[in-house]
Amino acid sequence: MKFGIRKPNITKSFKARTTDRLKRSIKKSLNPFYGTKGMGLVKNPKKSVYNKVYRKTSIGLFSLFKKIFKG
Repeated sequence: MKFGIRKPNITKSFKARTTDRLKRSIKKSLNPFYGTKGMGLVKNPKKSVYNKVYRKTSIGLFSLFKKIFKG
């Protein structure tokens, strides 16, 4: 488990920002549980708990900059 600052991944960040609305709406129409809160815990509880702890114990580089420059 990593604690502290996460290393940014430019390709994953770009992919997350460019996944278009059409693709998500198609997935939502095919799978009614797509994108609903808590489904990660149902599908893979071990990974879900790990990710929850990871997000609470580490901080992203960009969010760190936001906190510093915001005030």
